[in-house]
Amino acid sequence: GMIRRPKPTDSEADLLEEQERFLASGTPSTVNVVRRPDKRSGDTNGAQGDQRDVVTIQDLPDELPTLTPAPPKKSRLKVDRVRFEDEDPEERLDRHDTHISAVLSKIIERDTSTTPVSLPAFTGLAFPKVLHRPEMESMVPAAGEKRSIFARQIAAQRIKEGNTPLYFAPESRGQTSGPKLVSGQGLGGSDSTVEMLKIHQENQAKLQAMSDGEILEEQKRLLGQLDPRCVDFVRSRKAQGALPMKCFTNSAKYHTNDALPPCISPEEDLPVKPQKEWVHMDKLEPEKLEWIRDLPAPRRKGTKQAMLARFDFAGTLIPPTEDLPTHLGLHHHGEEPELAGYSLQELFLLSRSQVIQQRRLALNTLAHVLTKARAGEFAAALRGSVVSTLLDAGLLFLLRFSLDDNVEGVVSAAVHALRALLVSSDDEDCLDSTLSWFRGLASFPLLPTAQEEEDEEDEGLPEVMRETAQEKEEKKTDHDVARNDVVKGLLRMKLLPRLRYILEVIRPSPRVVQDVLGVLIRIARHSSSAVLDCPRLMETVMSEFLPCSWTVPASPTPQSAYGLPVANAMKLLRVLATTGRHACARLLNSLGARERLSRLLAPEPSELLLEPEEALRVSTEAYRLWAVAASYGQACNLYTDLYPILVRVLQSAHRPRRPSEPLLPLELHRLQALLTLLTQVTHTAGCHQELSQGDECPPPPPVTWGHVTGLQPTVLGLLKGCVRTLGEPVQRESTLRLVPAYLVYMGAFYSQLSIQVTVYKLYLSVVIYLCCVPRCSSAVCNPQSCCPALETIPSLPGLHCAGWTSARGLPGPNSPFPLITSLCYLLDTLTSIHRGLAVLGYLRGCGQAKPTLSHWVLRHEHYLLYLLLRLACRLVPTDPEVAKHAALFHHVSLVMLPWLLPGSEYLAHELMATMVFNKDFIPEGQIGGPEAAEMSELRVQERSSPPLQTLGPLLREACVQLPSVRGCYLSHLAHMEPSVLSSRDFHLGRTPWLNTQLLPELSGPFLPSDWPFLPLVSLYERAGAPDGGGLQVESLPAGAVHSVTHCLQWLLLLEVWREDALRVVLPVAKLARLACIFLCSSDLFMEMPVQRLTWALFRLLTRPSQLEALDLNSPPTGLASFNDLYSALVGQFEAVSFGDPLFGCVILLPLQRRFSVTMRLTLFGEHVGLLRSLGVTLEQLAIPMERFTSPPEDSLPLLRLYFRALVTGTLRLCWCPVLYVVALSHLNTFIFSQCAASQQVETARRSLLRKTHYLTDEVLRSHLLLFRLPQKDAELGFNTYDQLPSIRQRRLESVLGTQGTSDSKGE
Repeated sequence: GMIRRPKPTDSEADLLEEQERFLASGTPSTVNVVRRPDKRSGDTNGAQGDQRDVVTIQDLPDELPTLTPAPPKKSRLKVDRVRFEDEDPEERLDRHDTHISAVLSKIIERDTSTTPVSLPAFTGLAFPKVLHRPEMESMVPAAGEKRSIFARQIAAQRIKEGNTPLYFAPESRGQTSGPKLVSGQGLGGSDSTVEMLKIHQENQAKLQAMSDGEILEEQKRLLGQLDPRCVDFVRSRKAQGALPMKCFTNSAKYHTNDALPPCISPEEDLPVKPQKEWVHMDKLEPEKLEWIRDLPAPRRKGTKQAMLARFDFAGTLIPPTEDLPTHLGLHHHGEEPELAGYSLQELFLLSRSQVIQQRRLALNTLAHVLTKARAGEFAAALRGSVVSTLLDAGLLFLLRFSLDDNVEGVVSAAVHALRALLVSSDDEDCLDSTLSWFRGLASFPLLPTAQEEEDEEDEGLPEVMRETAQEKEEKKTDHDVARNDVVKGLLRMKLLPRLRYILEVIRPSPRVVQDVLGVLIRIARHSSSAVLDCPRLMETVMSEFLPCSWTVPASPTPQSAYGLPVANAMKLLRVLATTGRHACARLLNSLGARERLSRLLAPEPSELLLEPEEALRVSTEAYRLWAVAASYGQACNLYTDLYPILVRVLQSAHRPRRPSEPLLPLELHRLQALLTLLTQVTHTAGCHQELSQGDECPPPPPVTWGHVTGLQPTVLGLLKGCVRTLGEPVQRESTLRLVPAYLVYMGAFYSQLSIQVTVYKLYLSVVIYLCCVPRCSSAVCNPQSCCPALETIPSLPGLHCAGWTSARGLPGPNSPFPLITSLCYLLDTLTSIHRGLAVLGYLRGCGQAKPTLSHWVLRHEHYLLYLLLRLACRLVPTDPEVAKHAALFHHVSLVMLPWLLPGSEYLAHELMATMVFNKDFIPEGQIGGPEAAEMSELRVQERSSPPLQTLGPLLREACVQLPSVRGCYLSHLAHMEPSVLSSRDFHLGRTPWLNTQLLPELSGPFLPSDWPFLPLVSLYERAGAPDGGGLQVESLPAGAVHSVTHCLQWLLLLEVWREDALRVVLPVAKLARLACIFLCSSDLFMEMPVQRLTWALFRLLTRPSQLEALDLNSPPTGLASFNDLYSALVGQFEAVSFGDPLFGCVILLPLQRRFSVTMRLTLFGEHVGLLRSLGVTLEQLAIPMERFTSPPEDSLPLLRLYFRALVTGTLRLCWCPVLYVVALSHLNTFIFSQCAASQQVETARRSLLRKTHYLTDEVLRSHLLLFRLPQKDAELGFNTYDQLPSIRQRRLESVLGTQGTSDSKGE
């Protein structure tokens, strides 16, 4: 058999066995062993000198083939290099190398007998005469010549001496009649010039004898045969030797204008007349001279045409009408040279220049433009967003490439531009100013909230085969990632290692260091783990910008930030610590932040050997970092070590301050940070006893309650002093900034104190001063203040705080909210309230407001509203004056619930548990209230129906069942228990259990706006039939009927007494949620309590005001369209309704004429069989019939379906009276209509009228022809004519073609 190939699994014995079998078979080998000589030893005997084996395989080339096929190279000398193996190399060399005589014998000596030879002239000058420019006028070279100034000088000197110059061209070259292309150099003999002129004259004579057409035809033939490069060469030679136009022959007119030289332009059109003395101006270039012209005047004012935005080097927008001087350097050779400034496209081009200064200038200008755009300075002047335009153009990649530049100046400019893009100074200032507020340490992560679309490639695949989120992310390009998330795109482009290299190796100037730290802070607010995990980044920041020891700078403004504490570096640590207790512990223990805190806080700021402003900022940021650590129960051992220093700083707050002091704002920030630290330490100390007693609790902190009790008298004395100075205008502003921090500390102290002490007299003056809450600063009452700016883009989210620090916004320096919130917090802690606190106007404004629900600053106003409601909740049961406004408090609590942002779950739970379902806050439910509501609804309805008369008992029963209703809703929100517990730890100051100060992602409120419908929607999702159509629905979960009943009771109570609280839920959404009752089970809607409540809600939903607001054409929240829901409802009705009137009313409601015709086509086309059981009467429907019959139907397919249902007997008056009247009304109006219409409509009218006339069913024929108007009180539900009116009679006769005969059948 065949010899098999060896396998990887063969052993050595198998290989030896195969070798023996091969040798025994005698098969010739395909491998030859060749013994090559050893070149190193000089041995030529291969067999003896070298024992190495060289293996060659047959049919394989010696050289590796190329990867890409290329054409074979052809060499002209390859034939001469043919060699044979047995050829002697010495003979080959002798044959190749010939004697020198073979080379020298071919030299031919030129004839120089006719060449004149002149000797140099003798002169008496020691050196040649210096040549001056005016003497060059006599040295103009001949046409077509290009010679240097020295050669022209020698030639002129020889002409002056009477000698023929060496190498001077013949005179014929200067003649105009000579040829321009033929030189005659190839002609032999001495009369070559004469022969050349003869040939030229023959050519000219031949051209003169040809006509214009023949010349053009010959020219085309030559151009087609010649090489294009040869043609270009001939034309260039002609252009070089061109003469003035008057000397051109007739043949020149057939050449293209491209061959004409630029020097033939008349000098009158040039912007400047060239002088002969000017260097290198002998050849005119009009294109370049055009730049010397004066700039055209700028555009006139009043022109409405849009123009390209242009900016100066400071990033200021230059109006197109402004005429700026040219010495500013803003004019350049662009598309619009008359306009000063640079457009964004030109700045992009300039940033990639080869010149370093141009790159740096462009990046700095882009940084200024970004800064002004982020501040909103271009919103009124420019169309569109500057930041979005720059990002779409690739700004992110441009900056990233510029960071890799090898020039420090360009890198600095790129860092500055990157900071301008990412960092908003207003956002950072607002976050810093709210740190000392109630729960101000927490912040939302700055993450984009845009939801990505589903990948179409994964549709239809099972879950196992679909790509994971990580795999999809890895497949994305940097551009795709950056388009959705700018910071994430930068992280993917390795920004952090590059920033570390800039700090570690380049060591830039202080401004660049501040820019880098600002960028790192912004990235930390997005992804703190990336900053912490970047190798050597945090170590570099700690060692270079937060050293434990440093020397005093030599100058007041140090040239380097290295080796000195930097406030932004400490702020970076604080932002990183905010993300979680583990990150904070890593900073304190592994990176040495604990030692830095002791080093920076032990001395006074004036003793830190830094600038006064920077020393105060460093001290403030150190206190803030310590406060964040204390909020986790960490770094509390420093409290006992630095306790004397903290007391000394507190006592220094007593000294009076003038508003004109430059360091006053920084000192106030430092005191606020210190009070925030003491507040967190107090919370931690209050948990010590609980932690000591628990078995599974974390270890107790090193600070106990005894450590903090000594601070309370000091803070209390400071607070009293602040209250006394409120009347002094000079110190009022600074005092009001400190009072909130004092009050928050006192609230934290008393919340942890087991025996509470009343301090009513202390706060009396504060309460009197706060006589009202100003609504002008409210973000809830002024939603326009929270609108995102024009430059806000989804991929780079911000806080939308532009201008708030200087305006009267909620987080501004003069905002009243921190003081009022902290006061309410303390009063809530002390369980007392001052009755003169007038907040009713503010609460009424909040009850009617429609705020921007996803703005971060609303969190602080939610705290104020919650604390006010808590105070009211304590007082309403005991104070009749406050109880008068219980309905207002209840209304505010209802509208506030769907506003609460992630992280406030505990507030929602407390409101639901204590206030929302509290009968004390529903005064309408007292004695006589339900009956009054019923009488009010009866007055609204023209005629009451039996279900509506039960409204009073239903409301009374709902008020009794409020505790059960509360339990129902709390049980449906049980899935939020982990969030509620973590939120409780945060709001109650349970610091040892707190995992992070970073709030959940700000994606909107955590409760939906339609939360009262939550039990219905969740039951439908668990047990419903989403496709409808008679599916076998399983039995309902236990307690489902009670859950639905309680939900409907609560909805009924809200619809009657708190309708404004539900106005955020559109009527179409209400109808869609109520439809879940019919879709989630086959018999739930037949339960008596459910049916009674649903009837009442349906009546309320079909009131005239609600019907006008009902818009089924706009899809409700959570549904693609209402048509899909209606198809499921119709299928469910056909399967399980058994003709239920309530279900039938829900089916009929969307069939009103103003809604989409699709739903009417669905019923009459696909589910026409349900008309047999749709027996709702006109009285039960309680909707005016005009809404179904007006305006007339214009859908021909639907009219034909109406007619078919009537003729076939599917639609009868006894089965479906409502739709029977609707079909009669539309068909009667259509067949007798004589309005102008298309041919198709007119044909359909005549056809249906003719078919109606010839119907055999006399009753139906009479109803169709004699129908007049629908009438609810009539026996049939409509009125009829006794006989056809004359106009309709004539119409019928004209259609039938029987003039003058009356149809007795129609009477």
